[in-house]
Amino acid sequence: MKWLEKNPLGWLVVACLAIFFANLDVLVVNIMEARNFVTAREMLEDGNWILTTLNGEPRYQKPPLPTWLTALSGALFGLKNIFTLRVPAALLALVLVVSSFKFSEKIFQNRSFAFIASLILATSFYVISAGRDANWDIFAHGFMMVCIYQLYLFFTSEGKGYPSALLAALFFGASFMSKGPVSMYVLLLPFLISFGIVYKFNSLKRKIIPLFLFLLASFLLSAWWYWYTYAFDPETVTEITKRETSNWTGYNIRPFYYYWSFFTQSGVWTIPAFIGLLFPYLRDRVFDKKGYLFTFLWTIGSVILLSVIPEKKSRYLLPVLIPLAFNTAFYMDYLIRRFKALKDWRETFPVYFNFGLISIIGLAFPLAGYLYLGDRLEGYWFWYVLLSITLFMIGFIMLRSLIRKNIKPVFFLTIAFIMAVICFGMPIARTITYNPEYKSLALLNEWQADTKVEVYEFGGFTPELIWAYGKSIPVLTKDGITEIPSEESFGILIAEENLEDFQQVFSDYSIEKVSRYDMNPQAPGTRTHRPRLWRDLYLVKKR
Repeated sequence: MKWLEKNPLGWLVVACLAIFFANLDVLVVNIMEARNFVTAREMLEDGNWILTTLNGEPRYQKPPLPTWLTALSGALFGLKNIFTLRVPAALLALVLVVSSFKFSEKIFQNRSFAFIASLILATSFYVISAGRDANWDIFAHGFMMVCIYQLYLFFTSEGKGYPSALLAALFFGASFMSKGPVSMYVLLLPFLISFGIVYKFNSLKRKIIPLFLFLLASFLLSAWWYWYTYAFDPETVTEITKRETSNWTGYNIRPFYYYWSFFTQSGVWTIPAFIGLLFPYLRDRVFDKKGYLFTFLWTIGSVILLSVIPEKKSRYLLPVLIPLAFNTAFYMDYLIRRFKALKDWRETFPVYFNFGLISIIGLAFPLAGYLYLGDRLEGYWFWYVLLSITLFMIGFIMLRSLIRKNIKPVFFLTIAFIMAVICFGMPIARTITYNPEYKSLALLNEWQADTKVEVYEFGGFTPELIWAYGKSIPVLTKDGITEIPSEESFGILIAEENLEDFQQVFSDYSIEKVSRYDMNPQAPGTRTHRPRLWRDLYLVKKR
């Protein structure tokens, strides 16, 4: 394993390329991505770069920096290339992991530990998901992690630290321009509190001027877009602000303890992450007690700050996984150093269970995968065989290393396991999703080309459908008032929930159902088949 440790940053980049970039276009576009992609398309086609829109309507809920980067990728490689539209998010995931490596290498003065921590971060479930998903979260937290690294250099530098202060301000502004104050609140603030408690801010008196410049530059870089939208569209901004504020206290409300299972979002590291949080057990076993206290306080502080907000979603835990990865690395480092000497079954059983389960999955996959997928493997045999051989070999070597109590190869084989699943297993994911009635809304363009009929959406629009359609669809009903089109005949897309209202409004018209456009990846009748992803097209004519 020494060849890995001689150039950890290079191997870390290789791992990130496999984890975040391989098969990036396999999964269908989800609702968050569709909002980003549609807004990017309207930037390029309609010029709405600052006063951003979604389906032609103002969209100021999120700052535009991630969408600017997505639009730039679309301008360079085309708006139909899902892979390249997702590349900016994947790049920010790479930035997040590399900056975390540099930060942990500096603060803990241990390159091997930094390598372990960064690999845990890169292979944590929500980090993988966010890095392969072109929404705003990975941008906000990736930029903020660079800001934190520069702030650490600023706090600990011998000089006044002007370059670090200004770079920190730049990336602070980029984070704020990605998702507002979210990352500042849940990642930066607990970092500052934890750092102040453990390491102190001893040299700030002689850094007042660069600190002031950091605060001033951060404010200007963060606030200008909010000022611009309010100055040029105050009514819309006021309405959106009211709606978003009410969501914080009246939408997806969960109890304070909702996030207490946060460590499970690290995926394969769930058990090590939990044990790493057992502070009384681990504090005398780590190589850096101050560092461990720092990561523990940072992690718990992030969870507490998130828990205070009434609105809660599991994906909001993404920033918590950053300090959690550092914290978990202390436990993994301890196992790598001391596992061979451990005799107490209470210490060894969780390790055998966690990594033994991964090895068994690898050994069982060739048979279990075939029994589960069966005939659906037609056309995917190459990927299935490649994945089966790779996982079986990883499982075999991992099990042998566990028996020999050699944890270092077990750790790196776990990383290899995840890389193999993404590189060789993602193409097979298409066999799991099948809807025989699938019909993309993109085909509506063909019907319109043949009939020369204008099409409207009766009620609220679905971002995924708008993205597939390729352009905006006028919405007839807004604030309970329906506008009747002026044409003699026109098409209307109807969601299930709006059918009764549609029939009442157009009771005096001739109505003919034309087709159903169903973009659900799963078949009707399945648990995940959602009504919001299909529309019935009706041809409406004046009598």
